[in-house]
Amino acid sequence: MNTASDFAGWRRRTAWFIAGQSFSLFGSALVQYAIIWHITLTTRSGVMLAVSTICGFLPQILITLFSGVWADRYNRKRLIIFADALTALTTLALAVLFMTGHDDIRLLFAASALRAVGSGIQNPAVNAVLPQLVPQEQLTRVNGVNGSLQSLNMILAPAASGALLKAAPLQALFFVDVVTAAIAIGIMLFITVPSLAQTSAGGSYFSDLRQGVRYTVTHRVIGFLMLFYALFMFFVTPVAFLTPLQVTRRFGGDVSYLTVAEIVFSAGSVLGGLLIAAWGGFKNRVHTIALAYVLFGALTFALGTPVSLIPYMGLMGLCGLVMPLFNTPFVVLLQETVEPDMLGRVFGLVQMLASSGVPLGMIVFGPLSDRVSIEALLLATGVLIVLQGAVLFARPPR
Repeated sequence: MNTASDFAGWRRRTAWFIAGQSFSLFGSALVQYAIIWHITLTTRSGVMLAVSTICGFLPQILITLFSGVWADRYNRKRLIIFADALTALTTLALAVLFMTGHDDIRLLFAASALRAVGSGIQNPAVNAVLPQLVPQEQLTRVNGVNGSLQSLNMILAPAASGALLKAAPLQALFFVDVVTAAIAIGIMLFITVPSLAQTSAGGSYFSDLRQGVRYTVTHRVIGFLMLFYALFMFFVTPVAFLTPLQVTRRFGGDVSYLTVAEIVFSAGSVLGGLLIAAWGGFKNRVHTIALAYVLFGALTFALGTPVSLIPYMGLMGLCGLVMPLFNTPFVVLLQETVEPDMLGRVFGLVQMLASSGVPLGMIVFGPLSDRVSIEALLLATGVLIVLQGAVLFARPPR
């Protein structure tokens, strides 16, 4: 357990850590929006969006079989730096290829896959590092504020991406990611991360992995919530990844509409993060998660109804507002409940479930979106998410 001396200066270290990760996220988000919108506007195909999404998530499933254990075995700070460097080098290579006339869409798929490997290594390490930097009683507040800052970042990223796509070729955006990753790495090099007092990792790799899986599935609260999380990530796929295609089909192929939709969603997320930071949620964090399920499902259903552009954007903003009410209590519950030397493996499994649910969802919903309306998919999945929340309310794990 961390001692009081370990937390001397925790606010300064945490502020620098969050700042560095914000730079990294901005560049990554800007490029990711550019890739998705380029594919959406040039193909208008649900299948192509599905392929792109699968390329961006399937590698995370594979790498998180390793990265969760790595986050408990090795220096988490170095893992974060390595992941940022991998993402930056991949994006730099893609920029050079596009500049030399090699602009095949398959290169975007390949780059998304390699960038996903970086994310798969980075995310478990980042979530596991925060409890080393922040006192436990401050985790909800710090995660809530961090969520708001990241959402604010996500307002800037689509706005910058949309503006740059209109003013410059796609490869120009790739260099932004390289620069922001370099800034993030530079900041991370100067942050001191307190060491863990002990670690349960250290046997064979597979024994450590089995230990993490066993710990997760046998824990009454964590195992139950992980199952619901996996289902949620499957059902949320249409609203998370097919709404850009819905906007293009319903309101026209102007990148401005896609930009506004992302901005209002992120603006809602900023407010939602501030709300959960100030409120803290219900005493039972599971009740807060269940409420978020019900609200998000209802909003997903509403997006499937025939609303005009302005109400549609309002619903997108409300969806963003609700997301931190789910994400922050879920992350904090894990950070508070899981043993510090198991956090990397548990968050690795969380990411693996999330990464699995999305490509599975796109395998199902992507091709369906070329056969049935996206509105019908939103109506159906909205009902299913509401039912999930109702079950969680009625029978919360104890």
